[in-house]
Amino acid sequence: MANRIPGLVFLFPGQGSQAAGMGKELAFHHIAARRTFDEADEALGYSLSQLCYEGPDEKLRLTEITQPAILTVSIAAARVLAEAGIEPSFVAGHSLGEYSAHVAAGTLSFADAVRTVRNRGKYMQEAVPVGVGAMAAILMLSLEDIRAACIEAVSEFPGEVCEPANINSPGQVVISGSKAAVEKAAELCKHKGAKRAVMLPVSAPFHCSLMQPAQERLAADLHVLNFHAPQIPVMCNVDAVPVCDGEKSRETLIRQVTGAVQWEASMKALIAQGATQFVEAGPGSVLTGLLRQIDKTHGCLNVEHEATLQKAKAHFGK
Repeated sequence: MANRIPGLVFLFPGQGSQAAGMGKELAFHHIAARRTFDEADEALGYSLSQLCYEGPDEKLRLTEITQPAILTVSIAAARVLAEAGIEPSFVAGHSLGEYSAHVAAGTLSFADAVRTVRNRGKYMQEAVPVGVGAMAAILMLSLEDIRAACIEAVSEFPGEVCEPANINSPGQVVISGSKAAVEKAAELCKHKGAKRAVMLPVSAPFHCSLMQPAQERLAADLHVLNFHAPQIPVMCNVDAVPVCDGEKSRETLIRQVTGAVQWEASMKALIAQGATQFVEAGPGSVLTGLLRQIDKTHGCLNVEHEATLQKAKAHFGK
C-alpha cells in the first residue's frame, strides 16, 4: 500500500487485445511475471503460458482461452510494475479487464479469477449459436442517434435484439444483438451520418440481453467464490461508479454480462475523482487510444513488454 501513487490509475484491457508472444518478454526478465504464468497453468490444468508465448493465433482467439490469457498477461504486468514500486490508487478494466482490476485490488484471488473467466468465455460462447448474433462498431455518431437506430431496427425485426454494448468514447460505440437487427441498425447509422459502421469479427454478441443464459451460469460460479473488500476503488463497467465492497463487486460482475460497458463515463468519473495518470497494464494499447479520444489532457502509458516497462519506470522515476 505504501507504494501507491496518488492519482494513478491502472487500466486493464478486454477481449481483442490478444496476440501470440504476449507476456513472453516479461516472463523471461521477471520472476513475478513467470510465477503468474505458472499459477495460471496450475489453476487451469493446461499450459496457458505456452499458448500466450507461442500461439497459434487461432487458438488464442477461442473465447475460453482468450479471456484467461489476457487476464494472466495483465496481472503479470501489474505485478512487475508493483515490484518496481509503481502501484495505482484506482483500477478499471474494460469488460473482461474488470476481473484483472479486481485481482489487482485484492477483491478476488488470481486463481479464482483465471478459472472464472475461462468459464465466462465458455458460457458467453454457448449462450447464442454461432452466426445468430453480431456486433458492429459505429464511429462518429451521437449515442442518441445510435439508440434510435437500434430501436428502429428492432421494430423491423420484432422479437430480435439490438442494443448499445460498449460506449467506449465520444467517437466509438459498439452495438450488439441479433444479426439481422444489428446489420439493419448499422445501415441506419450510416444514413444518420456515422463516419463508419463496421461489422466486427466476433464469435458472440457480448454485453446485450442475448447473454442472459451466460449471466445466470456465471452468477452461480461467482456466488461460491470469496469476494473481499477491494483495497483500492474499482471502477465498475455497468454503472461507471467505483466499488469498494466485496458483495457489490460480485453483483456488478454478474450484471456486466448483459449490461453495456460504460467506458467513456468511467474514465470521466475517474478524472473527476482525481485521476491524473494512467497506465494500461497488459497486451495492446486499445484503452490508451480510447483515453486519448475521451480526454486529450491525460496521457496513458501502456506496459506489455520490457521496453514499455522501462519507459514507465523512467516516467515514474523508478
